[in-house]
Amino acid sequence: MSRTSPPEPIASPAPAAPPPAEAAAPRKTAVLVLVLATLTATGPLATDLYLPAFPQIAADLGAPEAQIQLTLTAIMLGLALGQLVIGPMSDAWGRRRPLLIGVAVFTLVSVACAFAPNAAVLVVLRFVQGLAGAAGAVISRAVVRDLFAGDEAARFFSRLMLITGLAPMLGPVLGGQLLLVGPWQLSFAVLAAVSALAFVAAFFGLPESLPAAQRSPLRPKPLGATVWRLLRDARFIGPVLTLGLSFGAMFTYIGSFSTVSQSASFGATAQQFSLMFAVNTLGIMIGTQVNARLIGRLETSRRLLVGLVVAGAAIAGLAAMAAAGVSGTAGLYALTGVFFTMMFGMGFVFPNATTLALSSQPASVAGTASALMGSLQFVLGGGLSALAGMTASGQASLASMALVMAAGLVGGATAFALSRRAAVPA
Repeated sequence: MSRTSPPEPIASPAPAAPPPAEAAAPRKTAVLVLVLATLTATGPLATDLYLPAFPQIAADLGAPEAQIQLTLTAIMLGLALGQLVIGPMSDAWGRRRPLLIGVAVFTLVSVACAFAPNAAVLVVLRFVQGLAGAAGAVISRAVVRDLFAGDEAARFFSRLMLITGLAPMLGPVLGGQLLLVGPWQLSFAVLAAVSALAFVAAFFGLPESLPAAQRSPLRPKPLGATVWRLLRDARFIGPVLTLGLSFGAMFTYIGSFSTVSQSASFGATAQQFSLMFAVNTLGIMIGTQVNARLIGRLETSRRLLVGLVVAGAAIAGLAAMAAAGVSGTAGLYALTGVFFTMMFGMGFVFPNATTLALSSQPASVAGTASALMGSLQFVLGGGLSALAGMTASGQASLASMALVMAAGLVGGATAFALSRRAAVPA
């Protein structure tokens, strides 16, 4: 990454000061957290709720599990592409309208997924679901940037992750229990209901946060200039790559652990997998809250470094376990401890990388910046997780998981180090 020079006045205005304190009064903040958390949680819930049902879906649709794995990659790619479109739209038209349309479409497609006749149709529907679901993810981050900056943004993102962390934690648990009372289609019916609730919450509880005077016209040339400037800004692209590659490492675990834990080597049931997944996700929730306690005591970049070190140590332990050929119930317990530690570290990485990236930019381009950040996050997440399944058997193994996760985290740490060096004035 090259050393960045100060941006031109027109293409890159100086970051705007945060709005008056009354815009984020404490009594409004709690409501805002709940509304944005509900919107943000639909994406993680969509990726996690049906994970325990992978074997059942494959059997019901007459497809190999590797093809069902593509439904996970499809929604990730849809989330990536959708954010690139919806982010700039929210900068031009405000936050509410694109958000409400996206959530409504997401609800309808969730219903359609329950009636998919084969794996190919399900893959397509999951892609469309991702396109629509991108609205909740990208616009929620933009709203936070509209209202907060610096440590206040980091604190808000930590609060947000405390609640949104419940989605990936409870998703597989709920999904596993739903399999006890109904077929895999029930998971998508529940997802549609949650999305409908998110629509109601946004409609009644989320006012417009981007005044008309601060909106950026949706024209190709200025938009292209903004995107190009963001890609060249080390203050932005460095934390974005750190976030995306770290997310890729975590999503490799999310996308592969169901198959690995329920393989012959470990023999976990769908319910056991969902319980272990919930325990591991508790790690990221604890990590975000410890991170919030350190705000004001440790600067943002150092908190991010702590998270990278902790997650890196956990993945190194995972690689050692793969090399030793662990298996059985004892191996499952050991894996749970390793993944819990990794997720604890990610609780530091995600809010701080997000804060560093978005706080470096003005509110007028927060939607575009959030879109770039989110799209890279999901492209890397979907791409890396798919690599773990490219083995001789066509299914992810503990060794392939460890290899891909290590590559992702090392790449993220390298991007962070290079960006910090490039951002230091000569």
